[in-house]
Amino acid sequence: MLRFLWDSISLQMLFVFLFVFLLVSDYMKRRKPKDFPPSPFALPFLGNVQFMIAKDPMAVTQKIIEKYGDIFSTHVGSMSFVIVNGLQMIKEALVTQGENFMDRPEYPVNTELFSKLGLIFSNGHLWKQQRRFTLTTLRNFGLGKRSLEERIQEECRFLTDAFRDEQGNPFNPHFKINNAVSNIICSITFGNRFEYHDENFQNLLRLMDETVTLHGKIMSQLYNAFPSIMKYFPGSHQTIFENWRLMKGFVKEKISKHKDDLNLSESRDFIDSYLQEMAKPNGSDFCEDNLVACTLDLFSAGTETTSTTIRWALLFMAIYPEIQARVQAEIDAVIGQTRQPALEDRDNMPYTNAVIHEVQRKGNIIPFSLPREAMKDTDLAGFHLPKGTIVIPNLSSVMLDKKEWETPHSFNPQHFLKDGQFWKREAFMPFSIGSWQPGTSFLVESDLNISNFL
Repeated sequence: MLRFLWDSISLQMLFVFLFVFLLVSDYMKRRKPKDFPPSPFALPFLGNVQFMIAKDPMAVTQKIIEKYGDIFSTHVGSMSFVIVNGLQMIKEALVTQGENFMDRPEYPVNTELFSKLGLIFSNGHLWKQQRRFTLTTLRNFGLGKRSLEERIQEECRFLTDAFRDEQGNPFNPHFKINNAVSNIICSITFGNRFEYHDENFQNLLRLMDETVTLHGKIMSQLYNAFPSIMKYFPGSHQTIFENWRLMKGFVKEKISKHKDDLNLSESRDFIDSYLQEMAKPNGSDFCEDNLVACTLDLFSAGTETTSTTIRWALLFMAIYPEIQARVQAEIDAVIGQTRQPALEDRDNMPYTNAVIHEVQRKGNIIPFSLPREAMKDTDLAGFHLPKGTIVIPNLSSVMLDKKEWETPHSFNPQHFLKDGQFWKREAFMPFSIGSWQPGTSFLVESDLNISNFL
């Protein structure tokens, strides 16, 4: 009987049955919980792929906001997200209910790289422990103190000398700036700075720069959406894994050298302090894998955002020479030509301070903040977000909001000036907001951002 039924089913009917079965399975899998935020139309199996293929994802997002409001859901492949937009909605999620959205979700790319270690992608007790130790150690080595400002001033001298060596000829300042910025955190983590002609370190900077770019490529996004399939295909995700392997190798080599001449009673830098902590009887969570992850988190987060901001500043000053001239006039009036700028000069330079803030606003280098994950069932703006829901704050919706800024799409330092004095705006959140800022903004909050000292 079964043989007869099988023989009577045509291949075409079998394919139709399988297709319908898969459609129903996909529908059941994508069913939203009750009172979940609305979502735009999504293709079966693929989801909202318009975000990945769009030339201007921000424009696509804005159209969805206009239709669905400041909170909506979306999914790509196997991953679902809730995107929150606008000042009030982001404040509600990250400040008012910030305790409910403290965790980081498991992204396949990141899990492959660090397996929930380090400062950026760890959660719970491990994250709190590593963060507490790192902040304490960084403060011991000058964070928030005059000594760190002196290191920055010294590095600024090296950078201006490197610019001067070009003798007025056109050149790309990209990696010189990267080198200068990274040297600040390197002096604390590795115990030394690196010369601008150090080939090994320049290669590390190029690997990091390339990796940041590749994370935004479509193949990397597809890996996050379909990891079980994409792991067999070549593409930018494979280059990311190889680059991180090489960067891990660089850090492991530095750790090995530290081990060779480690003094348990004296610490020269962050790596020494971590190795000393590993040697303690209760240091089970302090292992070499975590040290590698924390060091790379500090290195990458302490370099990329600041160097990108400085490059935006150079571009804006070139485009707007009248603003550059006014900044230079204020520098000459307050600092003069015989000494370097200091952090204490900032209060006396409202226009320059406003320009720096406008560079960060208009540069908008982190349009979407790092994702969060709901630690428990949470109600947000009348919608229900079950535990485990991934939430992505859309910072661009605030930084370019016409309701918050007089000329949101223009470079206008007047956004941060009132009666000639610097005006701190609530809608200014280039590195997200909250009582704590993991990842990139963790360093900015801790005054490691060189732009704070310009």
